[in-house]
Amino acid sequence: MKNSKKLIFASLVLSFMSFTSAQAQEKTPSYGFKGGLNFSNFYTDNVDDSNILTGFNAGLYAKFPITNSIAIQPEINYTTKGSEQIYDNAVFQGTSKFNINYIEVPVLLVANLTDNFNVHVGPYAAYMVSGKTSTETNFGSSTSELDTDDFNKFDAGISGGVGVDLDVVNFGVRYNYGLTKIGKDNNFTSSDAKNSVFNVYVGLRLN
Repeated sequence: MKNSKKLIFASLVLSFMSFTSAQAQEKTPSYGFKGGLNFSNFYTDNVDDSNILTGFNAGLYAKFPITNSIAIQPEINYTTKGSEQIYDNAVFQGTSKFNINYIEVPVLLVANLTDNFNVHVGPYAAYMVSGKTSTETNFGSSTSELDTDDFNKFDAGISGGVGVDLDVVNFGVRYNYGLTKIGKDNNFTSSDAKNSVFNVYVGLRLN
């Protein structure tokens, strides 16, 4: 009888240790780097009739589990935004690109719907570091650097998307909806324009 009690007690201890270890493992923070493509545009209070500008995003992320299904994921990314305009009329044929580069920090709430599939949403803040315009037409091409003092250097908005997490690799799609105006009054053609960015990414977990 005593041996049976000892075996039961030992089994309970081992079960508790296994459970605790599993919980600790599930709630261990993870980190890695990620990157992908951006498809950006400007939108205004009226109608958005610009074309999509293709760019990129690259950065680092960390994920801090709160429960088995909820986590907080801050990131720091270098990301390109902007817009492209295509001209095709009797006089001009070509494209004009407006590129703005930001350091962006989203803080996302990640909800795991399954072991591998999640949805995420949260605010982002970004700081403009550089920008340029480039034009290529049937009359020639030109490029000029933007003076960041002519623009609102801080951008902020809402990010949301879906992701798939595998053991080492993760990937997903996300949309960033800007809430702040890009240009200062009278210094930008569309003074009420805001950033709109759809991106796809692939991440690599490092631990």
